[in-house]
Amino acid sequence: MRAVPGAGHEAGYPDWEAVYSDNVGWVYRTLFARVGNRTDAEDLTAEVFLAALRPLRLTVSVAEVRAYLRATARTVLAAHWRQTLGREITSIEDIEQPADSEEAISTAPQRVARVLDALPDRYRLILESRFLRGNSIKESAAELGISVPNAKVLQHRALRLAAQVNDGGKQ
Repeated sequence: MRAVPGAGHEAGYPDWEAVYSDNVGWVYRTLFARVGNRTDAEDLTAEVFLAALRPLRLTVSVAEVRAYLRATARTVLAAHWRQTLGREITSIEDIEQPADSEEAISTAPQRVARVLDALPDRYRLILESRFLRGNSIKESAAELGISVPNAKVLQHRALRLAAQVNDGGKQ
């Protein structure tokens, strides 16, 4: 971590360069795991940092910066899926490496299916509505017949459990 040295997670970052260098790796890896190709992952990573640049304050803690970047990455990824919905998710076009290279083969669709199958129905439904169909939180709440605040809590819990399932149950 490149936050203020010796200040722990409570202190913020000294500048935007530190925010970027400390977080670009995990943001890129997260997006690459979901989209399956380097070009889209790089473009989406740039979009995340550009979207976060204006509203994000350097005075907040490192944990808050990371939480904001995670939320921004989800939003950017949802917009990407919304634009590409209708194309087969498993197809990976215009890859410069040979198709059999490890980096070129995406297991994201299989991992998503495995994670969603492991979730309780309500959690699976909220995540499918929000991230696979690109619905707003309000639309998802109406679809599930629940209030918007309840949908937000449900989504938060679903994402937390999905992350645990994806990590193999590690906490």
